[in-house]
Amino acid sequence: MSHSSLKHILGEDLKRYGINTKPSFFRNLKQLLFNGAPGVKFSIVFRNCQHYRKKNKLLFYFFFLYLRRVKYKYGFDISYRTNIGKGLYIGHFGGVVIHGDSIIGEYCNISQGITIGVLNRGKNKGVPKIGNSVFIGPNAVIVGGIVIENDVLIGANSLVNFDVEANAVVAPSPSQITSYKGSKHYV
Repeated sequence: MSHSSLKHILGEDLKRYGINTKPSFFRNLKQLLFNGAPGVKFSIVFRNCQHYRKKNKLLFYFFFLYLRRVKYKYGFDISYRTNIGKGLYIGHFGGVVIHGDSIIGEYCNISQGITIGVLNRGKNKGVPKIGNSVFIGPNAVIVGGIVIENDVLIGANSLVNFDVEANAVVAPSPSQITSYKGSKHYV
């Protein structure tokens, strides 16, 4: 990734948060220090870590350590190896787990409590490939070697372990009463 492509990708990420400035070192530093949005801080550190991975070992280790700090502080378990397209938007902090070999397209929204993970056996063995403009709702789980095409909405609390065609909406089964035993032994 060249320096100009890093600036372009970071610029697209920052636009998703309503920040319409062209990224520069000082503007990125200002966003890191003073912007309260965890997604903004994560995007800046994540993109720089990926950029310097094979270019400058000293800067890579600096951003790698800073990425670890941001990951623990905000609850994002997203490896620097993860292939994520430009325009990433993480709405809220907490409980975001994405496998390092996953592929996520451009302009995707990631909500809190989601898991994008691997299946180690079965017909869907592998990690997911997610297309462009995909919205992943809160507490959704996407696992296995599946393909989620472009413009898909994955609703809150959905378990997706199957291929999803473009423009689809995935929603969990409707809630229903299964018994009247109450919460006596749970509370």
